[in-house]
Amino acid sequence: MRRVKGTLFVDYVRMLRARKDVDWSRHLLPVDLSFLVQRVELDAWYPMETFERMGLAILAEITSDMQIVRAWGRAQIDSLRALHPNLVAADDPCDTLMRFRVLRSSFFDFSALDVPVLHDGAAAVTVEYGMSPLAEEAASWQTLGFFERLLEVAGARNVQAQFSSSTWNGDLLTTIELRWDA
Repeated sequence: MRRVKGTLFVDYVRMLRARKDVDWSRHLLPVDLSFLVQRVELDAWYPMETFERMGLAILAEITSDMQIVRAWGRAQIDSLRALHPNLVAADDPCDTLMRFRVLRSSFFDFSALDVPVLHDGAAAVTVEYGMSPLAEEAASWQTLGFFERLLEVAGARNVQAQFSSSTWNGDLLTTIELRWDA
């Protein structure tokens, strides 16, 4: 079973809890609903299948706009920096991405993300959450926003992020190309 850390899971739970006007049972299984009434422990592991269903429920009931999902990924940096103060190396985007490589296993207990290419001014991130096409697309947009903002807070200028391949469009792998001025 693939799992996600509570530090990421809690954001989905908060979004769902905030919308008391929605009948989440239309999108979630009883086991998923149980997480909405219990405390999410930031250091605990949670089922990736529940995380995926919650993400799809958010897309169905809150927003399906991928630019909003991207913006949410950007916004996640502040809370993750608070939990992991050593994530960002001031004025050093490459070192920051290397630090992410070390931390990535603290977010997922499987190889969801990799940074196979990294040099001054450019990097590639591969994304492989293993979810349904729509969930994978949304999670990938969220990831793109996350890395875009991570580079900015690390001092990168003129950050450009785009998909060079995407599984929801039939490619074998999703790859995010990142470029910036050093």
